Amino acid sequence: MNKLVVGILAHVDAGKTTLSESMLYLSGKIGKLGRVDNKTAYLDTYELEKARGITIFSKQAVLQIGGVQVTLLDTPGHVDFSAEMERTLQVLDYAILVISGADGVQGHTRTLWRLLGLYGIPVFLFVNKMDQKGTDKERLMKDLKKQLDEGCIEFGQVQTEDFYDQLALCNERMLETYLETGRVETGQIKNAVRERQVFPCFFGSALKLEGVEQFMQGLVQYALIPAYPAEFGAKLFKISRDEQGNRLTYLKLTGGRLKVKDVLRSGTWEEKVNQIRIYSGQKFEAVSEVEAGTVCAVTGLSQTRAGEGLGLEEAAAAPVLEPVLSYQIILPEGCDPRVMLPKLRQLEEEEPELQIVWDEQLQEIQAQIMGEVQIEILQSLIQSRFGVAVAFDAGRIVYKETIADIVEGVGHFEPLRHYAEVHLLLEPGEPGSGLQFATECSEDVLGRSWQRLVLSHLEEKVHKGVLTGSALTDMKITLVSGRAHNKHTEGGDFREATYRAVRQGLKEAESILLEPYYAFQLEMPAKMVGRALSDLERMHGSCEITQTDGETALLAGSAPVAALRNYQQEVVAYSKGLGKLFCSLKGYEPCHNAEEVIAAMGYDSERDLENPTGSVFCAHGSGFGVEWYAVKDYMHVESYFQSKDPTGESVPSRTSRREERSISLEEIDQIINSTFYANQGKKSAWKGRKTARESHYESIAYIREKESKEEYLLVDGYNIIHAWPELEELAAETMDGARMKLLDALSNYQGIRKCQVIVVFDAYRVQGHPEEVIDYYNIHLVYTKEAQTADQYIEKFAHDNQKKYDITVATSDGLQQLIIRGAGSALLSARELKIEITRANERLKQEYQAIQGKGRNHLMDVLSPAAKRQLEELGKQEKGEKESDP
Repeated sequence: MNKLVVGILAHVDAGKTTLSESMLYLSGKIGKLGRVDNKTAYLDTYELEKARGITIFSKQAVLQIGGVQVTLLDTPGHVDFSAEMERTLQVLDYAILVISGADGVQGHTRTLWRLLGLYGIPVFLFVNKMDQKGTDKERLMKDLKKQLDEGCIEFGQVQTEDFYDQLALCNERMLETYLETGRVETGQIKNAVRERQVFPCFFGSALKLEGVEQFMQGLVQYALIPAYPAEFGAKLFKISRDEQGNRLTYLKLTGGRLKVKDVLRSGTWEEKVNQIRIYSGQKFEAVSEVEAGTVCAVTGLSQTRAGEGLGLEEAAAAPVLEPVLSYQIILPEGCDPRVMLPKLRQLEEEEPELQIVWDEQLQEIQAQIMGEVQIEILQSLIQSRFGVAVAFDAGRIVYKETIADIVEGVGHFEPLRHYAEVHLLLEPGEPGSGLQFATECSEDVLGRSWQRLVLSHLEEKVHKGVLTGSALTDMKITLVSGRAHNKHTEGGDFREATYRAVRQGLKEAESILLEPYYAFQLEMPAKMVGRALSDLERMHGSCEITQTDGETALLAGSAPVAALRNYQQEVVAYSKGLGKLFCSLKGYEPCHNAEEVIAAMGYDSERDLENPTGSVFCAHGSGFGVEWYAVKDYMHVESYFQSKDPTGESVPSRTSRREERSISLEEIDQIINSTFYANQGKKSAWKGRKTARESHYESIAYIREKESKEEYLLVDGYNIIHAWPELEELAAETMDGARMKLLDALSNYQGIRKCQVIVVFDAYRVQGHPEEVIDYYNIHLVYTKEAQTADQYIEKFAHDNQKKYDITVATSDGLQQLIIRGAGSALLSARELKIEITRANERLKQEYQAIQGKGRNHLMDVLSPAAKRQLEELGKQEKGEKESDP
């Protein structure tokens, strides 16, 4: 028998359930039309659904249309239950998208359209409620083409010239056929629909059964019946329980056949099928065998999970829609949370939009959900299923974290008789990409089995960020190196090393706090648009007026969930019930008030004992810990960025998004050699030219014994401030504070290096400002005169004094570097200056520790020889007096 699995989706209140009822009635599946408002809908079987008048759980019905058996999967339309809808998409052959003719394309409609595109599902559109006043088919078609796709074509009047004209524009095959014959073949239309080049549109009223019969015939006429392989395959998309508490696994058979008592297996489990059920509404038919293309529920499987693939099917990708709100579940007095937790886990596996989190430190259960409508549903489910009345707190936003630059994270775990080392490359990913794991490690360095183990450890855990302890996202983590010990390495060692490598890399990287954003549509009286725009600006949102007719305006845009979550009540209040706000999850974007959120959450990454940032090494038979900032000095495997390729060339450094943009020293040499030295003849070719890097390192190593020139370090102040992240961050609050911090660092450096330091700041925009030179402790501070930049001052000083002084210039301005290098001065980039200052401070600290020594300080070590002799004589005299006493 020909089989089709079709899902029906819509923005809430578009009439999706009413269309389902009409299709079931016209197909003969039900003898009487049910209605949502009368609580008699065939597919709204739960009391909660009847009470609220919305679909909460996805359900199926089997109906016959012509010679095709259609399994209709009805999905929730409310945005809070979008995850329930999304998990059914993986098993659909086609989708029906219902759009309200009165409202047109709404916010959640676009989210559904985007998801259908991501899953590659062909779509039939039914524009409902066309019996209402003010609906305009021509305007709606333009809206569909503009907001969804140009391939949206009305199929209500087929075989017309205009119909074939529109089809011919969708692909070349149909265009050629149309030019040759004046029409397009049905087979070509079917293929175009299947390839998502054409989206058939039908208009009608489901409540009045207008246009529904024509839509049903068009669905089976222009849909291709899938062909399935003989090899067994199945997609698991839902876990549920019946009224007796039996665990049900819903699946679509995508290959072969399935019989009762067949043994199904996955990578971690193997279980037998006890019963196969074909559900239609609340009732089911038990069968002994099903064939490919069937959606059924099976009992007997206790370890399955939604998204798994069996046989030839791969596991489904992680869902796009995620919970964005977190609430503490407040249990009644005397209820043990550890007893309640396993029960809530049952609900978690059944409801994809629910995530149960146990906070060990706070000893509380938290529920992460899509929206506040779910709270009432959860309370009712927990009460009816487990007999426990729970409450929820005020709730908070679910934040996430990512990184802005590329770093190498390292982890080492080597207590006595254990050993593992892991090197990971952490890279920022595209927004919405989630976490991706890969390996680029040679098996000569780390065996394949160990590599697989590291990847499994990366995948098994929700990794926390270091800003707020929120989950990581939008990152690619690649295993690039590692080491195992033939005798001492155990499986758990690589788990410890892997976790520590992730944390160490995060501590080195620049982390970014992300918050969820809603895409919204706000419909309101035109005279109140000013109030709405003001509110949205205050909420750090962005929007535009997309439509207005003089009386009503439609605003569309996006804003943080934290700001919009309670805005619906405000809209209703100030618009006196005339305003409507529709929200759908857009995704995660950088947090608009990150510093405030980080401070409020008070997370300390270095006190999180379950997620250590340092590593463990072994010496003299005992293990010792090393903090994250020092571990790379102790690593046994060479850094990935310092490793050599087979030709002996260095691996290119992978720069970050915010790395300083300066010309490399090699590039400067190439420019100078092709300009300054361009006219040198062959006779002077024997004269060796030092590269910029050689000159730079010579200046740092102080190898200038032949000349006794006084050393000068010129620093472009504002350039360095904006190149050092900590100073740039401080400058955003107070530029004076950033200047003082830089001057203090350079003052300390001068005390170590004993060179002349001149820090130059621009004052060229200050009208009438003379050149000002100020002594700041042991360094010189220069504010340039009017119309003179810091670059010009430094270039003039370097040019005028290159023979007199040994000059080094610290700047990351590419053009200035080129000019300074051409003048014969040495260069330091902002990053190199920072490294040099750090190294100088470290050298001073080491020298101090060497002088102090590791043991106690003894008085005799600092006394002069004469004082020592006097003390010795006093000691002898005192000893003689004691011996002479009777």
